[in-house]
Amino acid sequence: MGLRAENLEQFAIDVILERRHGVRAALLRTLLYVLSFVYEWLVQLRLFLYRKRIMRERTLGCLVISIGNLTVGGTGKTPIVEKFARAMRAGGRRVAILSRGYKSVPRRAPRKWWQRFGRKDPLPPRIVSDGKTLLLDSLTAGDEPYMLANNLKDVIVLVDKDRVKSGLFAIKELKADTLLLDDGLQYLHLKHRLDIVLIDRQAPFGNEHLLPRGTLREPPRNLRRASYIFITKSTGEPNDKLIERIRRYNRTAEIIECAHQPLHLQNVLTGELVPLEQLRDTYIGSLCGIAAPESFEEGLLKLGARIELSKRYTDHHRYSEAELQSFINRCIRRDLEMIVTTEKDAVRFPRLTKTDVPIYFLRVEIEILSGHESWEHCVARICKPQPMLSPERFFA
Repeated sequence: MGLRAENLEQFAIDVILERRHGVRAALLRTLLYVLSFVYEWLVQLRLFLYRKRIMRERTLGCLVISIGNLTVGGTGKTPIVEKFARAMRAGGRRVAILSRGYKSVPRRAPRKWWQRFGRKDPLPPRIVSDGKTLLLDSLTAGDEPYMLANNLKDVIVLVDKDRVKSGLFAIKELKADTLLLDDGLQYLHLKHRLDIVLIDRQAPFGNEHLLPRGTLREPPRNLRRASYIFITKSTGEPNDKLIERIRRYNRTAEIIECAHQPLHLQNVLTGELVPLEQLRDTYIGSLCGIAAPESFEEGLLKLGARIELSKRYTDHHRYSEAELQSFINRCIRRDLEMIVTTEKDAVRFPRLTKTDVPIYFLRVEIEILSGHESWEHCVARICKPQPMLSPERFFA
């Protein structure tokens, strides 16, 4: 994405979150507010058409679990997907993660000149990992699929906007028996056995407005589709008010409270692991391009770091050498001891050969704070042997 497009995206975010003021911003918010009613009507119409089977879900004959959210970004979904995939592999499942590869750049397949005039066969999904080998880089795969494939050596990761096509490929060609839809709540074309919905404790329903006026993809009442609800970024403090509101929309879903627990720092260049204690009273530069940068920076402060410089980019920003070197130079002038970024940002860095200030990413994992029995029940429900049906039956 070019700088101009990123600036436009950041302007839109600032307007939506009411960081921009003045007549122009107010008029734009009014227009977006009107458009959000049209958007809501279209969302509910689509759900109605699927519910009444006017639009049909596809069934592939194996277990399909969706992990998603009601809002745009910022719920900490990727570590949850990783935790589920690990648990399912430990339970004996052959897991394939299906992602749309948001902001990835697909490689163009070479075609002979005469093929341009014939029937175009659909391209297979991009194989980020076949469950044995990491096959693509983060640019081609997308940052989140690449990160998942890099951390899950024995899990298949595929990228394609058509998750029915990639699911069928995973079953037939790679022998998967369980499909995990990354960001799949709104993907209704493939039938889900379970819907795992994530709610960020810090901003449960965004700014309470639907797109394009707000950050909600669906109205909160659509939470009724959830089988399990994860309250992410919990702190151990009671979530009674939030749970009370959740229960107004869904009375039966199991609720699990979890936290993103920092594990260690990892050197981006060398892979060296450093204990979190190294952050205490250390003057650092913070660098990130994620949906919720405040959450990342607050986490560093809780670990005792002293953030002297902070640079934020838009979500999924792909760094250039010039941008990275400029920030490194600023840190050198301030005599900072290290730069800390997120793991998702680190995979979007250009290839580094040396850095004058060490750069680390913060490795985190999901810790269940409450609802341990519900978590174990969820995993057992997934890993219980299921009859495998032939996918050809559904595509005859």
